[in-house]
Formats: sequence, C-alpha cells, structure tokens
Amino acid sequence: MSVAPFPDWLRPPVGGWTADDLDRLPDLPPHTELIDGNLVFVSPQTAFHMRTLRLLERALESAAPPGWEVWREMTVRLDKRNRPEPDLAVLAESAYTGPKQTFFLPEDALLAVEVVSEESEERDRRAKPAKYAAAGIRYFWRVESNEGTPVVYTYERDPATNSYVPTGIFHDRLTIDHPFPMDVKLS
Repeated sequence: MSVAPFPDWLRPPVGGWTADDLDRLPDLPPHTELIDGNLVFVSPQTAFHMRTLRLLERALESAAPPGWEVWREMTVRLDKRNRPEPDLAVLAESAYTGPKQTFFLPEDALLAVEVVSEESEERDRRAKPAKYAAAGIRYFWRVESNEGTPVVYTYERDPATNSYVPTGIFHDRLTIDHPFPMDVKLS
C-alpha cells in the first residue's frame, strides 16, 4: 500500500503564505484562512455554531440599514499575511465587485462576528479581534456557548489605541444601539 504524497501547499514558502496565495493554491479545503502567513483549516462545525450563525445572520439582515449587507464566511484581506474569515460580517454594499470576488477589505467592514468553537478559542478570543481592530473594523462580536445558548460579547474599536473595548455582555437578549439598533432573543 503506497501513501499519496502531501500536496505542495502543505509546505509553506519561506516567509509564509500571502493573502493572494489563497486564491492561487489548488484544492485548499473550504474556509481556509490565513493568519500570520499560516494556513488555518477549519474543523467541522457544531450544531450550536450553525444555529447561532443563522440566528444572528437573520437578525443582522433585518436590522441593517440601507447600504449595508450581511456576509457569511467570506475572507477579509487585512494585510499581506492575514486573510481571516469572520463567521459573519456587515459590509458596505459598494464592497461587492462581482460573483468571482473572494475577499473584502477591512475599510468596507463595519462589524466582524466570530462564533467560538473549541478549536478556535485562541484565534477568536485574542488573535482575530486584535487583527480586526488594528485593521480598523469598528465593531466586533464574540459569541460563546453557555450550555448551548449563545452569549454575545460586544466590542467597539477605540481609535486612540486601535484595540477593542467591551460594550456589553448579552445572555438572553441582544439589545443594542450600535452599529445599528437591534433587539434579538438569544435564549
């Protein structure tokens, strides 16, 4: 029995992969992200993750004012070595350039949302929020599971420090005024 060789893209080039490489590498698994020049492969999603995404996506679509769209699982090119894929993002309608588009730019993003899973805790709690804030994305939500019920942690970017500051923790209802008014039952 012979073992198939590893694909070339498993061996990063000197200096790591670039944001443009995500569009050129053949046969990458779906939802591959680029963090600090490294390819990150997503594990299978849980029912909690998918249900929470659906709930928040519908709520954001209903509340978003004209000129804004909700996108699910599209990468945002933060810089040459970082192209993460927020679970949800609220983006300017004008950011859409056509059906072959594979990423958005941070200046078009108003909100990035990450639903935390076991394998993504470090990235979703620390690495990605720091990168989103440094790139100028004004709002960030981190969603955690409390025994199967979503808990939403909301943040706003402080332009003086280029980092997020907490604006709320929501257990049963997500009731906010920014980035736009929303009232969503979470439980």
